[in-house]
Amino acid sequence: MTKGKSSTTRILGASLTGTAVEFYDFYIYATAASLVFGTAFFPPSDPGVGLLLSYATLAVAFVARPVGAIAFGHFGDRIGRKSTLVASLLIMGLSTLFIAFLPTYADIGWIAPALLCLLRFGQGFGLGGEWSGAALLAVENAPPGWRGRFGCVPQLGAPVGFIAANGLFLILGLVLSPDDFKAWGWRVPFVLSIVLVGVGLWVRLSLHETPAFAAALRQAPPPKVPLAEVFATHGGAILAGTLGAVACFAVFYITTAFALGYGTTTLGYARAEFLQLQLGAILFMAAGIVLAGWLSDVWSPARVLMIGCAGVPVVAALMPVMLVADAPGAVFAWLALALVVMGFVYGPLGAWLPSLFAARVAYTGTAIAFNVGGVIGGGMTPFIAAWLAGHGGLAMVAVYLAGAGVLSLGALLVRSNVR
Repeated sequence: MTKGKSSTTRILGASLTGTAVEFYDFYIYATAASLVFGTAFFPPSDPGVGLLLSYATLAVAFVARPVGAIAFGHFGDRIGRKSTLVASLLIMGLSTLFIAFLPTYADIGWIAPALLCLLRFGQGFGLGGEWSGAALLAVENAPPGWRGRFGCVPQLGAPVGFIAANGLFLILGLVLSPDDFKAWGWRVPFVLSIVLVGVGLWVRLSLHETPAFAAALRQAPPPKVPLAEVFATHGGAILAGTLGAVACFAVFYITTAFALGYGTTTLGYARAEFLQLQLGAILFMAAGIVLAGWLSDVWSPARVLMIGCAGVPVVAALMPVMLVADAPGAVFAWLALALVVMGFVYGPLGAWLPSLFAARVAYTGTAIAFNVGGVIGGGMTPFIAAWLAGHGGLAMVAVYLAGAGVLSLGALLVRSNVR
């Protein structure tokens, strides 16, 4: 009994720590892109253009993610989940660490943003195999009737990583002067990422392969080319999974990266104040994920996802009237509501996406669907949202966000049989 509990703890801990590192790495980048990279890595003559270019570098990782999904999916379906998850974490973690030591535009000119984009590509490549492997690790070890709750555990890595990243930036902003923060303080979170990577590796190296993968190997040899097989046998599932994941990315990057940049520039909030609002609101995302995981076992992951997607247009409609200047209470309420909805469009994905694919190609299928969905829903979202806000106000951003929710809801309605 004790051994079983210990094994379950290690499995869920490994799935949680990996996604926590993933979101820590990605959010320290998104935060630095919102606050520093526009002037550090691009010509400082026009801060507005620099911010847009900084947001554009976010998209580099989303281009890399499908490439990583294909590569890690191939090995995850052929040699197993464990080794693939270790490799993805190492690549992602080292790419993040090296960003801490990059010279700036003032030091080496346009080589600086080129190197930044290269390491951003490395982050995205590693992430391409990270989430899908963590989700499979959880749900392929889940007892009957617990797939939703096990599947939401890796999703909880998002608020954990967010709190760690955002909290660290908040502390640095409070103890450092603005000049020191821009000169070197922003590099500290990138250096400290190696600690989280070390913890993740320590947990994962003690794991065994999942029962579902072992059973698939007993039934037949692994696919020679998982990518070809998954498209030949699960093409509809890939399309549905891709579109079904769009909403969660759009909600997350608008309520975090875009809102931070917009709130601290256009609305005039102090950086520390807005970070505190986001830190409080992210707890509602964690609550939403847990509730969505439980409801996924009571109903079905697809039904819970539909409820979340239906809430996205509501959140979008409230954005122009709640994300306003001199009203931190309204801003917090909107962020909290949006992130609860984020929990419902993200929490059930860990159980829903793997259910679309046979175990022998599940790594490749889930990785492609999740990461291509990320390209569509999140790759250029902060850039597009900032451009729309500058040219048409928040109402245009709201239309964009609502459209992402409707797109995912449509895919779920077409694909799923709601029970």
